[in-house]
Amino acid sequence: MRKIVVLTFVSLDGVMQAPGGPEEDPQGGFAFGGWTVPYFDEEGGKVMGEQMAVPFDLLLGRTTYDLFASYWPDHNEEGASLNKATKYVVSHEDRKLGWEPSQLITGDVVAGIRAVKNRVGPMLQVHGSSNLIQTLLQNDLVDELWLKIFPVVLGSGKRLFGDGTRPAAFRLVSSTTTPSGVVIASYARAGDVQTGSFA
Repeated sequence: MRKIVVLTFVSLDGVMQAPGGPEEDPQGGFAFGGWTVPYFDEEGGKVMGEQMAVPFDLLLGRTTYDLFASYWPDHNEEGASLNKATKYVVSHEDRKLGWEPSQLITGDVVAGIRAVKNRVGPMLQVHGSSNLIQTLLQNDLVDELWLKIFPVVLGSGKRLFGDGTRPAAFRLVSSTTTPSGVVIASYARAGDVQTGSFA
């Protein structure tokens, strides 16, 4: 079974919307597009390069697929691993996919994602795709979270853990902090939430 790994930039208050630029996703009047840019440094770039160097395919929502497809095919030197990966695209509508190799998951998307997860192949990396991530979290389909936690509070915007997230425990696999204060932490799924009492 393949792992589904969510790679996400997230603020201290859990916002993941439009990390890369003002025009990326202004939905809902979000005014802070590009909030990660001032914090990028050499150490953060190194870790991201390592995470993108492992074998992977992509599991993407339609909006993120369209955003990536408009950019990465023309930037193969930096995006070779993305261009080479099979892109599994979750959409509620039948549509043509031009960024090859790509496959559409439509209809019963949860069943479709499970079918792809059960195939032999490399890990499935999820980038962006905030709506898709909510579906994955609600259906306990996330195996690992590779988070970049930025030292900024945004107040509003699309959140990594929205309403309906299924309770779950994770264990810390690795962590480091960049000179600019970004905490890079990887977590693996670790069973059910455990509770106790200090009484």
